[in-house]
Amino acid sequence: MRRSTFLAAATATALSASLFTGTAPAHADGTTGGPVLSDADGWYEPGLLFVTAHSDSPLTRITAHFYPLDAPDGAPEAGSTEDFTQYEGQDASSGVWRAPVHLAELGDYRVTVDLKDASGATVTEALSPHTLHYRTVITVTGVTTTPTVPDYLHQDVSVSGTVVARDPRAPDTPAPADGVTIGVDAGYVHTTATTAADGRFTAAFVPAEPFFQLYTVPEASSRYPGAIHPPMSPQNLHTVQAPVRFSASTHTLNLQQGATGTVTGHAEIQTASGWQPLPHTAITLEGRAVAGQTTTDNRGDYTLHVSSENAAPSAELVAGTGDMPFQETTTEPFSLHVAYTTHIALSASLNADGSLQTHGDVHYEDARAHWPAQPTVTLQYSKDGKSGWKDAATVPVPIRHNRPLFQETFARTLAKPDTDAYWRARFNGNPDLGSSTTKPVHLYRYATRITGFHASSDTVRKSQAISFAGTLQYKKGTTWKPLQGGAPTLYFKPRGSTTYHYVCELGSDANGHLEGRVSAERDGTWAVAVSRQTGNHYLTSTRVTDYVDVR
Repeated sequence: MRRSTFLAAATATALSASLFTGTAPAHADGTTGGPVLSDADGWYEPGLLFVTAHSDSPLTRITAHFYPLDAPDGAPEAGSTEDFTQYEGQDASSGVWRAPVHLAELGDYRVTVDLKDASGATVTEALSPHTLHYRTVITVTGVTTTPTVPDYLHQDVSVSGTVVARDPRAPDTPAPADGVTIGVDAGYVHTTATTAADGRFTAAFVPAEPFFQLYTVPEASSRYPGAIHPPMSPQNLHTVQAPVRFSASTHTLNLQQGATGTVTGHAEIQTASGWQPLPHTAITLEGRAVAGQTTTDNRGDYTLHVSSENAAPSAELVAGTGDMPFQETTTEPFSLHVAYTTHIALSASLNADGSLQTHGDVHYEDARAHWPAQPTVTLQYSKDGKSGWKDAATVPVPIRHNRPLFQETFARTLAKPDTDAYWRARFNGNPDLGSSTTKPVHLYRYATRITGFHASSDTVRKSQAISFAGTLQYKKGTTWKPLQGGAPTLYFKPRGSTTYHYVCELGSDANGHLEGRVSAERDGTWAVAVSRQTGNHYLTSTRVTDYVDVR
C-alpha cells in the first residue's frame, strides 16, 4: 500500500514537472512509439532508484547515470547502475523498474537514463524531471500512545516511538538515530522530544480537542545534515467526553437597568467513579450577547455576576465551551429581563386654602424601552419623609410623544391633603420600565384663627374711629401660638345687605394682637379673617364678626 502511494505521488510529480517546466518525456531519437522516460526518482528509499518508462516493445535495457547537481555539463558521472528489475507493471513494455544505487558521496544528483526496447529503438541521456536525493533517510517507527483513548480521569497522553537512520550507502543496516528532535503535534498542542542512544523518544501532552491527528516529525539535526524525512500518515485519535450537569440558584433575573444580579450553583462531571465536582469550567450566560461568565472553583461551585447592560430575554446558562476534550457541554434555561431607567420630576405646593397643587414629568432614555398601556404616577406622603409612606392619589400620565428622552407630563390638585407632610411622586413602571421616585419635599401650612374679636365700641357716632381687638394665632402641632406680622383682612357688611366688602388689611403685634382703625359711617357687621395674604406657610381662617351701631 505504501509503495503504491509513493508511486502515484512520483508519477503525478513527474507529469506536473513535464507540463509546467517544459520537460517532455524522452523518446527514442528519430523514432515514434519507442522508449519513453517518465521519471527517475528515489521515492524516499535509501540506495534505490525507481524508473518509470514505457515503449511499444518490451524494454530490454535500462541504464541510469548520476551527476553531482552542481557539476557542470560534460563533467564525468559519479556513478551509474543498470541492475534494474521490474517493480510495477503488467509486462515489460510499461511500468516501474528498480535498481540499487552505489555512490561514494551523499548529496543531490542529476539523473539521466538510457533506454532500449526489443525493437532496437533506443533513447540516451534522457533527463529525469526529478533530482535523486542520495541522503540519509530518517524515519519514525513504532509510534504508540497511552492511553489510546484518554478521558477525564486519564488526560495525560504519553507518545513514544523509535527513530531510525538509513544511509543509502548501506541501506540494509539501519541504525538508531540518537539526538534527533521529534516534533509532536496533536491538533492545537505542540511539544518536542529528543531521541536517546537507542533512537527511542517519549513525549507527553494533554489533548486540547476531542478529535485530532497525531503527527511525529523529525526536525533538522546537525547529527544528520541534509537528512530526508519521508512524509508519514498521522494517527487519528479521540477523547471521551463525559456528561456534565450543574445547578442554578435561579433561572430568571429581573434587573433594573444598571444593576447586577447573581446566580450561584454547582457543576459535576460523570466518571467511572460516579458524579464528582467539576472544577475550572466556564459557566456562561449566553443569548443575543454574552451577558456574564465565570469559572467553577476547586469544589465545582460558581458565582456568576450578571450585568443588566446585556439584556438577553432568550438566554441560557452553559457549562463548558465547544470542543472541550474531556467533557460535554450542557445548558439550563434562563431568562434575563431588564427594566430600563426612568426619570421623574415633581413640582408641588400647598395653596392657602389647603389644597395641594402638583405637576411633573416622566421620561426614559433607552430606545429598547416602551411605555405601559396606561402609565400612572402615585402621589405619596409621609410624616418624616423616610418611612410610613401612604398613597394619596394615582395620577394618569397621558402619552403624547412616545419617544425616548421626550418628557410626558402629569398634573393633579388634591383638595384636602395632609397640610404638614413630606410629598413625593413615584412612577409605577412596568416590566420594560423601572420605577422611579422623586426626592421628598416638605410642604406645610399652619391653621390660623382669630380669638376674642371685638369692634370697639358697640355704639359709635358717625365718623368716629373704630378699633378692633382680638388675637391672631397659628397652630403648630397641638399648640396655638401668636402670629406676629400677620395680615388678616377686614370686611364690612352694611345693615340690610348680604354681602361683605373688603375694607383693608389689619396688622398683628408680637403677641398676635390685632392692630388697625377705621371710621364709622353706618350700621353694619365687621368681620376679620386670614384670607388674602397668608404667606407660604399659613392657611386661611374662619371669619369672625361683630356688629356696630352708628348714630
